[in-house]
Amino acid sequence: MNNSQRHISVFTGGGECFTPMGISLSENVEGIKKGESGIHLHSDSNLAETEFQGAIIYKTVLDKEFSQIAYQGEFTTLEKMLLVTIHRLLPTFQTKLNKRCGLILSTTKGNIESLENDSSVSYYLQDLAQKIAATIGIQSPPIVLSNACVSGIMAISVAKRLIQAGTYDHFLVIGGDLFSRFVFSGFQAFQAVSSQPCKPYDKNRDGITLGEAAAVMFISKEQKNFAHPYEIVGDGSVNDANHISGPSRTGEGLYQSIQSALIEANIDASLIDCISSHGTATMYNDEMEAQAFNRSNLQETPVTSLKPCFGHTLGAAGLLETVISLRFADENLVPPNFNFQEHGLTLPLNVNMHLLPKETNYILKTASGFGGSNTAVIFKKVK
Repeated sequence: MNNSQRHISVFTGGGECFTPMGISLSENVEGIKKGESGIHLHSDSNLAETEFQGAIIYKTVLDKEFSQIAYQGEFTTLEKMLLVTIHRLLPTFQTKLNKRCGLILSTTKGNIESLENDSSVSYYLQDLAQKIAATIGIQSPPIVLSNACVSGIMAISVAKRLIQAGTYDHFLVIGGDLFSRFVFSGFQAFQAVSSQPCKPYDKNRDGITLGEAAAVMFISKEQKNFAHPYEIVGDGSVNDANHISGPSRTGEGLYQSIQSALIEANIDASLIDCISSHGTATMYNDEMEAQAFNRSNLQETPVTSLKPCFGHTLGAAGLLETVISLRFADENLVPPNFNFQEHGLTLPLNVNMHLLPKETNYILKTASGFGGSNTAVIFKKVK
């Protein structure tokens, strides 16, 4: 990216989500304030042989919401989740969906259930993206971003860069993934699934809890499109090539991603007011993050993982957690990291245990995933 592209400001501030905690962003935020979580004990032989913890959307709730919108045709569960979520945002941005507006779909597995059900539904991610784009009237070819657990936040980064490159004026970034037997059994094979709701950064953490969700965010070069605008002032994505499923012991890729974002934002780490982290609650991921945050002099900055609220929602996670974190920032609040009781890392970290009132101007969002992928994005509140 050349210097002229860096001078093009890109903004966001409009987002929505659909999770087991609520059908709207407002319901989800209010639920967190009340200490609620979407994670519950489930018994479903279609997903697992035994009882398991997970954050799963009740299909009766989804069908009721979908019945109230006017899209015609046959749609899968994931497609309904995405369309219901998008529909809540469209009245505000409908007039912007022209040829200068792009669509990025962030997902890791898309319509993965079609593999198990011998369905006629295509499991190709590009087919899913094109179906969503055609349904809501996006005029440009959709982009699919599927890069493990960094997909959601990387989609925001890519949208920013394409706007700065002059390719688009706006982007609708959508993300979604299902709780599926395919994915759940894979994480079980890694012995990475906790029998309890996940406990990021806690001494007794023993693995992830999976979840499902959909989220959407509008991104634009025009600040006037948002009631509560945030400028996306810096981003970085660095792959540490450490291991296909194991994070770097030094946090190298995440550290480099944060440094890249800070340099572009032209700020010191001391100005970061809060971190919305990845925080999966596996032993290695959380320790890796502690290494990267300490190397970045962010160990005193309040850090929150929202995984205890929603579970790990994979391709939706980075987008969902950004939408939630920015809404809390609107109110100068830092959301709590639930289920944290005792520090369980080799380095210090300021894990935020309670709803924290704090003047919030710079928010750092990070994510890390399989294959050594890492992404960091910094949002600046526009006053």
